[in-house]
Amino acid sequence: MKGIRGLTHLSTRLYAAQAAHKVERAAKHVTFQAQDVQVTRLPSGLVIASLENYSPASKIGVFVKAGCRYETLDNQGVTHILRLAADLTTKGASAFKICRGIEAVGGKLSASSSRENMIYTVDCLRDDLDTVMEYLINVTTAQEFRPWEVSDLTPRVNVDKAQAGQSAQIAVVESLHEAAYKNALSNSLYCPDYMVGNVLSEHLHQFVQNHFTSARMALVGLGVDHTVLKQVGEQFLNIRSGAGMSGDQARYRGGEIRLPSTSSLVHSAVVSEAAASGTGEAVAFSVLQHLLGAGPRIKRGSNVTSKLVQGVAKATADPFDVSAYNASYSDSGLFGIYTISQAGSTSAVVKAALAEVKAVADGGVTAADLTRAKLSLKSHLLMSLETSEGLLQAMGTQALANGAYNPPEEFAKNIDNVSLTDVANAAKKFVSGKKTMASSGNLIKTPFVDEI
Repeated sequence: MKGIRGLTHLSTRLYAAQAAHKVERAAKHVTFQAQDVQVTRLPSGLVIASLENYSPASKIGVFVKAGCRYETLDNQGVTHILRLAADLTTKGASAFKICRGIEAVGGKLSASSSRENMIYTVDCLRDDLDTVMEYLINVTTAQEFRPWEVSDLTPRVNVDKAQAGQSAQIAVVESLHEAAYKNALSNSLYCPDYMVGNVLSEHLHQFVQNHFTSARMALVGLGVDHTVLKQVGEQFLNIRSGAGMSGDQARYRGGEIRLPSTSSLVHSAVVSEAAASGTGEAVAFSVLQHLLGAGPRIKRGSNVTSKLVQGVAKATADPFDVSAYNASYSDSGLFGIYTISQAGSTSAVVKAALAEVKAVADGGVTAADLTRAKLSLKSHLLMSLETSEGLLQAMGTQALANGAYNPPEEFAKNIDNVSLTDVANAAKKFVSGKKTMASSGNLIKTPFVDEI
């Protein structure tokens, strides 16, 4: 980092005093104007979204419609390998140069993925944006995928899978999607066992060629001028034209997966098909989730105001945890309950939780309950935007899906428009829908899906 070595002889107190003085002096001459999120769609289909927040640190992300839902039977696990391959040698820089160059300016490069999107992000000081941006463009547009480097990723794949396997919650959520859908959304975020070591350089090249096109990308930035970001997109991300390969429409089927183990704690989820994201029905399901109980906001909190917690507490004296589960995708969604309980009381916990949802479907909700749920949902959304990670995620997801960004005020209006009837109808859809169930642990007292 620039100038750090020359300042090491200064005491912390002196350095802080000097910095505060400089900021105070600069503030007298500079007036910052509040900015809104700016969004531009280029002729190539690439979406540029930015927010100039005058932060000394910048955060840039490239969002691509290339999540695991777009995998086929021939390349299962390719997105898992792509996540790990983000720092491999590209046509413009070696793996060592990428690592050394970003670390030299105190930056950070990371890659993540969801069932719908691949996300590459870099963090750096504003003054070093040009340097770090070069590496981000290389990683997302000039991949080389040398066979020997791809082969060396196998141990890291196994470590990822081992860590995921130790989490009962991850196992249940992955199994839930596998059982719920026939295709697309049934694909796992992790490479299946039979494909570990069998996802080759050719698979990666083909997947990138089919899905990393300008029309399937969004370049998103915080702490950067929109004109600068637009120029970068026009010059470096217009590499592949066309819409790329579209994925299959998700088809819900319902089913059950049980994962027996010796654990005394049983994780169990029961869901039905819900609503696609961006719809009014999806907002109603979100309100329903917070009305039932979206989980405690405090670590190890009891969330005593949750209807699910109150209902289950009447059915068992054993320790438990219960919350509403809600996941929305571009063409489908899942809604239901997620419980953690002692093996001997799982049946009582699951059935009591389902009874609470049925009570909402039957109209057992007051105006006060609805108001409380709306406030909870709005506070949750607003708090998620307080971090740069959450804000960048919201901007990128919306820009990629809709080519626009809706401010929090719009979401608040949509939430306020949800009525008691909307919430009851959402609950009825869950109650009457075909169920999917996934459970992990000592399942001796866990009911099967056809028994609930």
